[in-house]
Amino acid sequence: MYILDLRKKIGHDPIFMPAAGCGIIKNNKILLQKRSDNGMWALHGGALELGETFLEALKREVEEELNIKVLNPIFVNIYSGESCHFKYPNEDEVYATSCMYLVQDFEGEIKIDNKEVLEVKWFSIDNIPENIFKPDKEPIKDLISYYKKSL
Repeated sequence: MYILDLRKKIGHDPIFMPAAGCGIIKNNKILLQKRSDNGMWALHGGALELGETFLEALKREVEEELNIKVLNPIFVNIYSGESCHFKYPNEDEVYATSCMYLVQDFEGEIKIDNKEVLEVKWFSIDNIPENIFKPDKEPIKDLISYYKKSL
């Protein structure tokens, strides 16, 4: 809730937003979520809360969004800069710095949080949809490349 509290004070002005995300890949398929705020396909994750590590935030966000527990996430890369600059539909502007992880194992049955996620779908890693959330385009390519090298 840190980001929401911060927004009450500064409005829509640009902020730095530390975040953690993941690509869930199994059997040559990647699980993507359709975001409720913009209708685009995206990876899973979100902003850190005060005092959280990137890994703690990743696990919390995935559990909130998908109702599953991430097992053995593998760190892949950090993303920042202009490719991670975006405005939300409500005009909130951010420059995200995201630690991205590959997840191949999880516990639980996927059940989406309808506030943030419209739907989830498994896509072949060789046939990713066009309508991808801009900050996730490069991480998706890197996650798939990392996954293919690990086979």
